[in-house]
Amino acid sequence: MDTLPFLMQHMMFSAIPLLIVALGGMFSERSGVINISLEGIMIIGGFFSILFINQTQGFMSGQAQLLLALLIAALSGTAFSALHAYAAVSLKSNQTISGTALNMFAPAFAVYMARTIQENGVQQIQFANTFRITRVPYFSDIPVLGDLFFTNAYITTYIGFLILICSAFVLYKTRFGLRLRACGEHPQAADSVGVNVQRICYAGVLISGALAGIGGLVFVIPTSVNFNATVAGYGFLALAVLIFGQWKPLRILLAALFFGFMQTISASYSGISWLKSLPIPSDIYKMIPYAATLVVLAFTSRRSQAPRAAGIPYDKGGR
Repeated sequence: MDTLPFLMQHMMFSAIPLLIVALGGMFSERSGVINISLEGIMIIGGFFSILFINQTQGFMSGQAQLLLALLIAALSGTAFSALHAYAAVSLKSNQTISGTALNMFAPAFAVYMARTIQENGVQQIQFANTFRITRVPYFSDIPVLGDLFFTNAYITTYIGFLILICSAFVLYKTRFGLRLRACGEHPQAADSVGVNVQRICYAGVLISGALAGIGGLVFVIPTSVNFNATVAGYGFLALAVLIFGQWKPLRILLAALFFGFMQTISASYSGISWLKSLPIPSDIYKMIPYAATLVVLAFTSRRSQAPRAAGIPYDKGGR
C-alpha cells in the first residue's frame, strides 16, 4: 500500500492541471475558436499568481493565500486570453498563428518582468509552500481512500474536480452551454435564432483563459518552490488530453488521469523500488509521456470528431 498512495498522489499532481487546462480548451473549441495558446496562458497565470505569493508570504500563508492566488491566476489568464479572442473573433485572423504568437510572448514576458521586479535580477521567483494538507479531518480516516486522496493533499485537487462538475453542468444543462455547442457546430444556424455568435466565442475563449491560468498555478504549487517561466509543455499536453477526451468532460477526466499516470512514471520511477531495479535507462522513462501521446493520438485520431466550426472565423454572411 505504500507504493499505491505514492503513485496516486503524484498522479493527481500531474493530472489535475491537465484536467483544468483541457477543460478550458474545451470551452474555447466548443465555441468554434481553436486555442493553442494554453501553454502561454498557463505561464502568465503561473507568473502573476506566484509573484503574488512571493510578495505576500511575509504576512499571509496557507489556504487563504492559495485561494487568492487562484483568483489572480484566473484573472491574469482571462486578460491574456482576451488578446487571442480579439485576434481570432474580432479581427478574424488565423487562430493558429495568434496562439503561437502568444506562446512565444508569454515566457519572454515572464522572464523579463521577473528580472525587472526582483532586486537580485534573477528570473526564478521563489515562494514558500505552505499549502500541503497533511491530513483532511475525518476523511483521512477512511480505509484505503483516506490514504489515497485525503493525506498529503492539496486543495487544488478538490478544486479541479469541482471545476469538472461545474463544466459538465454548464455545457450540458444550461442555455449558455447549448448556445456554446451550437456556435461550435453551426454558427450560422445559431445566429439565425438570435444567438450573438461573437459574444459566445469571446466567452468561450475567456473561460479557457481563466481555467488555463488556474492550471498554471496548480501545476507549479505541488511540484516546486520556484517559478522559472515554464510549465514543462503541459499546455501542449493538455491539447492532447482534449483531443483524446473527444471534447467531452468525463472523457477528458479519463484522458487526464491516463496522461497523469504516464507523467508520474516518468518523473517518479526512482522512488518506486521495483521500477528502479529494472534494467531500463532513465531516458526511456523520461520519454514515456510523449511516446504515449503519439501512440494514443495515432490510434484515436481517425475517430476524433472536433467541433465542425472550430478554427473557422465566423462570417455572418456565409452559408
